[in-house]
Amino acid sequence: MKIGILTSGGDCPGLNAVIRGIVLKGTTTYDLEFVGIRDGWRGVVDGDFFPLTRHEVKGLSKVGGTILGTSRTNPYEGERGGAENIAKTLYGHKIDGIIAIGGEGTLAAADRLAKDGINVIGVPKTIDNDLRATDYSFGFDTAVNIATDAMDRLRTTGDSHQRCMVAEVMGRHVGWIALHAGMAAGAHAILIPEVPQTLEEITALVTSAHDRGRAPLVVVSEGFKLQGMDEAYSDKGLDAFNRPRLGGIGDQLAPEIERITGIETRATILGHIQRGGSPSAFDRVLATRLGLHAADAIVDGAWGQMVAMQGTDIVRVPFAEALGELNTVPRSRYDEAAALFG
Repeated sequence: MKIGILTSGGDCPGLNAVIRGIVLKGTTTYDLEFVGIRDGWRGVVDGDFFPLTRHEVKGLSKVGGTILGTSRTNPYEGERGGAENIAKTLYGHKIDGIIAIGGEGTLAAADRLAKDGINVIGVPKTIDNDLRATDYSFGFDTAVNIATDAMDRLRTTGDSHQRCMVAEVMGRHVGWIALHAGMAAGAHAILIPEVPQTLEEITALVTSAHDRGRAPLVVVSEGFKLQGMDEAYSDKGLDAFNRPRLGGIGDQLAPEIERITGIETRATILGHIQRGGSPSAFDRVLATRLGLHAADAIVDGAWGQMVAMQGTDIVRVPFAEALGELNTVPRSRYDEAAALFG
């Protein structure tokens, strides 16, 4: 049996560890053959494949990024897109199925292809931790560690100048990165999409911290909305799946905080630095386990499903369980952290 492996959407620490886990178990335990698919769904549409053996995956668990490349291509667009054309391409290369490693957009495309008769198994990938069928997704722990380190550095320069520092982190429409990194860094305010707030509420926390002699640290998720905002801030257009490219709310908040409080305020947008570098030990282990179980799923013919972490176990769930509704931060978790604010 020959299986293609692709990584699609935003890159993420741990992708290479998944690829390694799939290939090592698939070749040694099940005698499967693998091909790499270059640049996500683009490689499927264009038939851009190359052999993927133990040699290509050696030492990959600690390497960031993805050796396969990635893109945000929609497999249903273009002259060679669509399930019928993709089925012909796979048949021509004697490929029996695909393992798609990606986030919400990737898995939505995988679900649609599976319903149209393509053999697809999914592996959840997102630093945002926003897929509801898995308790944690690899890449999240690394992103939190990177963001926490950055905030620790912002605090020292903030302390030196008695400035308010605003740190904007990724997360799209959920606030998990902001919540975890903010708690770890001792933030005086954490702003997440799930809990809209007013400028008055935010500046009250900033003033409270400043009055105690602290340099306030405000952590804001890129999808945060002030009360009264209909949509999250975005001025970067849409991606291939017609979703807004978020980012920039930190730059919008900083001058308003300074104007209202009189405290000099600076904003830092961490952006894609959260996606880069080597994965944490937790993410290496989680990604490898997901890869090992994806190889098992191939042999069991569990097409149309994805592997996921629930508790400490790796399980299989239908694509539909991961899609449609985001894994948002419960209000109880935010209220827990709020005791530390101000």
